[in-house]
Amino acid sequence: MRHLIDFGDVSREEWEVLYQRASDIMDAPERFLDACRGKVMASLFYEPSTRTNFSFQTAMLRVGGTVFGFADPKSSSVSKGETLKDTITMVSGYADVVVMRNPREGAAKAASLYSAVPVINAGDGGHMHPTQTTADLTTITRLRGKVDGLSVGLCGDLKNGRTVHSLIKAMAKFQGIKFFLIAPRELAVPEYMRAFMRENNMWFTEVTGLESVIPQLDVLYMTRIQRERFVDPLEYERNKGVYVLTRRKLARAKQDLLVMHPLPRVDEISIDVDDDPRAVYFEQARYGMFARMALLTDLANQPRRKPEPVEIGRGPVCSNPNCVTQTELYLPPLTKQNGGVECCAFCDAPLR
Repeated sequence: MRHLIDFGDVSREEWEVLYQRASDIMDAPERFLDACRGKVMASLFYEPSTRTNFSFQTAMLRVGGTVFGFADPKSSSVSKGETLKDTITMVSGYADVVVMRNPREGAAKAASLYSAVPVINAGDGGHMHPTQTTADLTTITRLRGKVDGLSVGLCGDLKNGRTVHSLIKAMAKFQGIKFFLIAPRELAVPEYMRAFMRENNMWFTEVTGLESVIPQLDVLYMTRIQRERFVDPLEYERNKGVYVLTRRKLARAKQDLLVMHPLPRVDEISIDVDDDPRAVYFEQARYGMFARMALLTDLANQPRRKPEPVEIGRGPVCSNPNCVTQTELYLPPLTKQNGGVECCAFCDAPLR
């Protein structure tokens, strides 16, 4: 694994090696204090983050490395109009690994084309968030002992929920997974994710109500309705607060249910749920740090490699207004097949 852009590109074998290393770190962290000694991580956060940003910084420090970067693009040359290509080319000359969050879908893929060091996608718009998936799978495996055969409820904004999209792709590597996709019709999973699930023979059903399916679930993955992903504020107002998990609703759930959330929460999980032993979202955040420590011990120690030359584009092929190709016009016109449909290789949107 050279970069971590999309968890769908990680094999089950690679995941199991990564989880075993994360487990070893949890059991004996003192053995890994110098695993990245002398290595430098560039942390490029083009939009706000608490857990992912702090988690990566802490992870790198705990394995002996150092960190530089920005948490506000206004404090960098991005504010002067510097392209993503030039920023990444420059930063990868200073660092051993680049961790990037960007509001543009496909930005991490674009960055990987021009970086001499591994790039880790810390979230690209509403598209993917693969390192949150490492936190999710680490939590499930650590607390349930396995991932195969689980019934998983994904609840909330499934249209813009990059953590949900990454988790679905990851679950394709396991056997017997059942997905209950719980969302308002306006916030249902994108068609490219349905195509992915059908292509991989994954069992799923789409419903609009939480209470009717909660007794069947082994994992309930709550997500917030994301104000920042809505173009129309009225659409946000219609959908906010549509799902709220309370202690009363949990009374009908299995005693060994795992209630997870990528955080931050707004109002979708009531405070009275926090003390329920089935609520593991704060543990999940801590497990994410160990998963990122495991990832960094691999990627930060890889040798530098000059990126291959890529075609210079002449404008966006993709019509998705949130795609990175809409603003970085030099990007090559890369495409891929999703469920037999030709799609943008950066953001996965079907091409028209």
